[in-house]
Amino acid sequence: MTVRLRPEIAAVPPYQQGRPAPQGGYKLSSNENPFPPLPAVVEAVKREAERVNRYPRPGAPDLRAALAAELSVDVERVLIGDGSASLLQQLIHAVAGPGDEVIYAWRSFDAYPLFVRMGGATPIEVPVDADHAHDLDAMADAITERTRAVIVCSPNNPTGTIVDREALDAFIARVPADVLIMLDEAYIEFVREQTVDGIALQRAHDNLVVLRTFSKAHGLAGLRVGYAVGDPAVLRGADMAGVPLSQTALASAAAIAALEHVGETFARIEALADQRDALWQRLVDAGVAVPRPYGNFFWIPSSPGQEDAIHDILDANRIVAKVFTDGTRISVGEPAADEHILAAATAIQALQ
Repeated sequence: MTVRLRPEIAAVPPYQQGRPAPQGGYKLSSNENPFPPLPAVVEAVKREAERVNRYPRPGAPDLRAALAAELSVDVERVLIGDGSASLLQQLIHAVAGPGDEVIYAWRSFDAYPLFVRMGGATPIEVPVDADHAHDLDAMADAITERTRAVIVCSPNNPTGTIVDREALDAFIARVPADVLIMLDEAYIEFVREQTVDGIALQRAHDNLVVLRTFSKAHGLAGLRVGYAVGDPAVLRGADMAGVPLSQTALASAAAIAALEHVGETFARIEALADQRDALWQRLVDAGVAVPRPYGNFFWIPSSPGQEDAIHDILDANRIVAKVFTDGTRISVGEPAADEHILAAATAIQALQ
């Protein structure tokens, strides 16, 4: 006889992390920053490594204070976590359980259904529109008495689209005040044409929490550090749903150093955004149906049943990317990978 797992856990497929690259290939499967860590970040980690025999300070107070100053918010409105995904899971578990519903766009971040089901709640997936963007009107229409939370991902992972300020304002106005709105801005630093100021919106709506991360633009994916900005009462609930002392001192030290040298980071982001925009234009000129990307990745739509053929195309071009049933997400990586991306995307388009 085997141990009986909760039905929700047994039925949930595991999250699929991006595959590693083969020898001589390019790993474009996890939306990582291809630049190495800033020298100041490396030095901060080295210094902190001498104290790893001690537990970190609860709640990463130094990082919270640095972020509060950077964002011009009260320190009580900042919560640190093991990446923004971990905080999002904590928020869901704080507000939703069996019999409750959580609404999000689909396709969006593929960990959302995992987080919702693990807490015993029911995911409500609202299809993206023809432009692969959030259909906020349809998401608002899907709200019921059982809805406890909604997730808006902008830029949307994996389609790369963003939400419009006017549409988001109208959406928030339709969400009941006791329903949590999570604005997942993991890739916000890559957006050049900013239409939504999530932090300013949060100041006006206590049921809105903004989630961001140091994993992507700041290049700290290997250290797992993110943050949430929201109403202190909501953040306390999320904090209680997390694991005590889970934010490592190494991660906090690295994030503080990254904030202190944010100018260097944003110079790198500008270079990546330039590379992204130039490659997107080449893809469009080649006839590839790619939504305009606002993150650091491209979305190449495809049809169910083409996954094996797509993997063969990627392998032939020495690329690993995230392949879904309805499309492939390819990260912006080293400039040398651009020709491989163009060739692979063109071949994937030819399957349609």
